[in-house]
Amino acid sequence: MTEDIRIAGGEEDAEAVRELAWRARSIGLAALDTDDAELVHSWRSDPVVAHQMGIWPRSLTAVRERIERDIDDDDRDDFLILPPGGTPVGYVGLTSQNIVNGTAEVELMLAARHRGHGHATAALDAVVDLAFGELPMYRLTAETHTDNAPALAVLTKSGFTQEGISRAACLHRGRRHDLAVFSLLRPEWDVLDRPRAWDA
Repeated sequence: MTEDIRIAGGEEDAEAVRELAWRARSIGLAALDTDDAELVHSWRSDPVVAHQMGIWPRSLTAVRERIERDIDDDDRDDFLILPPGGTPVGYVGLTSQNIVNGTAEVELMLAARHRGHGHATAALDAVVDLAFGELPMYRLTAETHTDNAPALAVLTKSGFTQEGISRAACLHRGRRHDLAVFSLLRPEWDVLDRPRAWDA
């Protein structure tokens, strides 16, 4: 399912046409490209994101090189999150895909000013529908800090179940943090009472 959407991009607010890889109820997902490196770099540089995702700030060049490598990686799909209007608000990824076992991990990152508007839930639901409705996935996992209340709420709202806690799994600013481990299985997704992305 592909469509085109006009998006605003970068600091200069120039418009570009992006092909959507997936459309859901209130958002579209466009494949991440090396031209998106500045956006991703700005989101990764947010101290809240760095803490909650357990990532290091990187140079723009390093982010661009990482995106280039990831594009060629058959075990992952990375998308910009595009609400109506087309301004990218974040990133969602389906990573560590194992087609034989039907497993993958979900990653999600939103720009600070776009948090709290429902974009995270919409993006997570969309990528989950992609994984279970179009790909042969059976189990999806996600991790977040145990003190990341917004992410815990989004995962729960999208049907994920907390399986446990990875104790002291992440080091940030000299302190160890626990990670909450979540999963969603295909049979659990089958019975979720919500419209699917393709019902948009």
